[in-house]
Amino acid sequence: MKKSGILNSEISKVLADLGHTDTIIIADCGLPIPQGVKKIDLSLELGKPSFLEVLEIVQRDMIIEKVTLASEIVEQNKPLFNQLTDQYSDIEFVTHEVLKEQSKKAAAIIRTGEASPYANIILQAGVIFS
Repeated sequence: MKKSGILNSEISKVLADLGHTDTIIIADCGLPIPQGVKKIDLSLELGKPSFLEVLEIVQRDMIIEKVTLASEIVEQNKPLFNQLTDQYSDIEFVTHEVLKEQSKKAAAIIRTGEASPYANIILQAGVIFS
């Protein structure tokens, strides 16, 4: 049994398998999951677990080089937008339609119980050495 870090075996394996520039997505409960992309469904009920709870835990175990958000979050979910811009300095913004298109290339999509608009983030893996 693992002593620390992410206990969910699917998430732990996905993170261990990521290479530089590979991506994963942490998503709200409404983001469509493309055929062929691994879905790790953590949703228990609306709001649980929250997007931010899952993001906080995943980022402890992942070197994140870049994040991508849907540009619609700026107007449609200001509280979450403000929290994410406080946390990340290098954010790329794309439309929600482009984000859904990019989700087809993700190594996995982690589905949360989040039920607020545009609570989706693409995390691009960095490297552990410089």
